[in-house]
Amino acid sequence: MKPAAAAAPGWPEIGGEQAGITFAAVKNPLSALLLLLGLVLFSQCDRPEDPVPPARLLPRDQMVRVLIDLHLTESRVEASNLSPDSAKALFNQQLRDLYWRHKVEEKVFRDSYHYYGIHDKDLEEIYTTVLDSLKQREYRAGAK
Repeated sequence: MKPAAAAAPGWPEIGGEQAGITFAAVKNPLSALLLLLGLVLFSQCDRPEDPVPPARLLPRDQMVRVLIDLHLTESRVEASNLSPDSAKALFNQQLRDLYWRHKVEEKVFRDSYHYYGIHDKDLEEIYTTVLDSLKQREYRAGAK
């Protein structure tokens, strides 16, 4: 068995014999900094500045309507006091019905949600509208 290489002074040994990885080869902090800087720069090369919207992006108003119904569905399933497996099955069935009612494919919804999620401000505005609508529904239900 080979002894594990000693770490450079001031640098902890990472890995060891089992992992086969040590940072003993890094003799000074400047080399480590340059290596880290190079990795960060190269990892950013393929990252687009502004992601391209999906081919079938749901408009914001439709996204709001789907999310409102999704959260109402989730709330009804949680209130049903079913076992976790039964609740999951019911929610999945309700979700398929929800997509059908809104004439939305699951992939289109997921792609749109991901796209709006990348644009934090867009998703924040969408959820502000969703929450306002849910609060209004709750208020109206309590007033009756």
